[in-house]
Amino acid sequence: MRRWQQILAIGCAASTLFAQQAQIAPVKPQGNIFIRPYEAAYIPPVRLANSGRFRDLIRGGKMYLTAQDAIALALENNIDLELDRYNPLMGQWNVERAEAGGALPGVPSGSSQTTQVASGQGVAGSQQAAGVSGGGGNGNGSNAVGATVTQIGSVTPVLDPVLQSSNVFSHLTTPSANIRQTGVIDWIQDKRNYSDSISQGLISGGTVSLTFNNSYLNENVPSDLFNPTNGTTLQISIQHNLLSGFGVALNSRNITIQKRNLQIDDATFQTEVMGAVANVLNLYYGLAADYEDLRAKKSALDVAQRFFENNKKQVEVGTMAPIDVTTAEAQVASSQQDLVVSQTTLAQQEVQLKNVLSRNGLADPVLAEVQIIPVDRIVVPESDDLPPMKQLVATALTNRTDLKGERLNLENSKTSALNTENAVLPLLVGLANISTQGLSGSPQVVSVPACQVLNCNSSSTNNSGVTTPGTPEIPPGIDCPHAPGQFPATCYLIPDKYFIGGLGKALGQMIRRDFPSQSGGAYFSAYARNRQAQADYAIDQLSMRQTEMQMHKDLNQVAVDVSNQLIGLRQARARYQAAVHNRILQQQLLDAEQKKFSLGASTTFLVVQQQRDLATAQSTEVAALVAYSNARVALDQTLGTTLQVNHVSIDEASSGQVARRSTLPEKLPDAQ
Repeated sequence: MRRWQQILAIGCAASTLFAQQAQIAPVKPQGNIFIRPYEAAYIPPVRLANSGRFRDLIRGGKMYLTAQDAIALALENNIDLELDRYNPLMGQWNVERAEAGGALPGVPSGSSQTTQVASGQGVAGSQQAAGVSGGGGNGNGSNAVGATVTQIGSVTPVLDPVLQSSNVFSHLTTPSANIRQTGVIDWIQDKRNYSDSISQGLISGGTVSLTFNNSYLNENVPSDLFNPTNGTTLQISIQHNLLSGFGVALNSRNITIQKRNLQIDDATFQTEVMGAVANVLNLYYGLAADYEDLRAKKSALDVAQRFFENNKKQVEVGTMAPIDVTTAEAQVASSQQDLVVSQTTLAQQEVQLKNVLSRNGLADPVLAEVQIIPVDRIVVPESDDLPPMKQLVATALTNRTDLKGERLNLENSKTSALNTENAVLPLLVGLANISTQGLSGSPQVVSVPACQVLNCNSSSTNNSGVTTPGTPEIPPGIDCPHAPGQFPATCYLIPDKYFIGGLGKALGQMIRRDFPSQSGGAYFSAYARNRQAQADYAIDQLSMRQTEMQMHKDLNQVAVDVSNQLIGLRQARARYQAAVHNRILQQQLLDAEQKKFSLGASTTFLVVQQQRDLATAQSTEVAALVAYSNARVALDQTLGTTLQVNHVSIDEASSGQVARRSTLPEKLPDAQ
């Protein structure tokens, strides 16, 4: 019920927001501290709907889009970014998993405890104390679980406290061929075994555990002095690695590595955001340039159309040869073809931009039919005002998230190398155990023949030579009632009053440590040549050196990348300026050629040629404009300043929610 209440509460809260605003981060269980560790986290479903920002930008079937709005839509709806958002979330749970420590936890075998009794408790207990086992498999069973856990290197102890409780109830019937000890042919035992333990791993490389056992036994053996009985044991055990597997840094290496991996995930996500922003800007300004190209192609078609109409009229009045009309008409057809190509390119660019701005692409009916009108245009400033090359390289070294990821990976390699370095040492494990026991039960009358406990053949001789039977000494714990002058036929075993009682009696003995036990020891293991561990260490170190060298190479490459991008930006500016100048000159040449043609000093072919040259110059100018914009975006990406330059918050990118609202300008640009 509690889980459904959590889901309902989350659903009600999400209903007040747009579909894309719902969080994707898992929600940890809330409630009782004793119950929530065993409840699964709620994982929200994937977000498939686009944000409502689209509707704020659409007027009359057209979407008027600024560059900032395009970035905001991409941050909220781009499906590639949505995929990347899951990596840091998984990294957080990997950290939590590493902080729990351990490999796979083992599970105790409950069946192995069905035959366990305390030493000295009942027939089986007396057999254990004597070092023998009874028939029917009633000896002390093994507690091995038959599970194998394999992990390379030292295994970090389980750092979460582990509580285990095993309660076993059994009714056993065993045929007894030797009834001298049991006194019965069918040996029946009713057992209740309770075992509770708590264990805690130590980050230094050890484990400490506290175990309590209580064994209740009731059996049909007439020779038992106590029946039923309770046997209790309280035990503290410590096991710690002293050479291989020892050390806080070694056993916390997985935690350290996962925390760095989380930083790497964050840096990688930031890199992906920068790449997405750069891609959106290139597509957006490419679409804006396509509109410029379309405008130029329409202008060229208008010029060719007017020239064709004028020539056609002159042919009609007989002042021009028909061949000149054909030449002008061919130019009109060529301009129309160029216009169609430009329109097709614009439509393709628009589809690509829609795809990166939408979570479900053109499947969104709102976005499928809408026409995107870029509000911003590519502006080439008078100068780039860039700092010196040395400062640009320093900026790239500081801001580049891919370099940050490489540094963290190198640190992870060094941390991971602690494992192979420590594994060269032999294994030495220290063991210590402190325990205390208690035993209690209900007394039971047990009779035995007097001849088994008394010296019935003892006698004495007086001075007259008369022999009379002697009076035997009665051992402690045995009662032999008899009349004066008579020998008893039966004796009775008397239990020690110290053990008579119920479970509380046994617990008191255990708590007072009336029967303490201590043990300690060590386990040592070593390979004679140890070549495997030494080779693993050498390979690990060589790999780490290779990683260091690769990172140094990448750091050197930064200066090359920045230099190339800077050169590319300058070349793009120079090409754009040359293209603008060429377009102006071509326009002037066309105007001059048309004047000459109107005065009869030029031909149709020359005018058409100038029209073509102007159209080519206009296309070159648009291409140079796009090249400059792409070069500027690429330089920001190389410097790692894409997000700062475009005022993008990484927190908003992580959540997929941009706080800034989108508003249309007062004067909307004309649709092309």
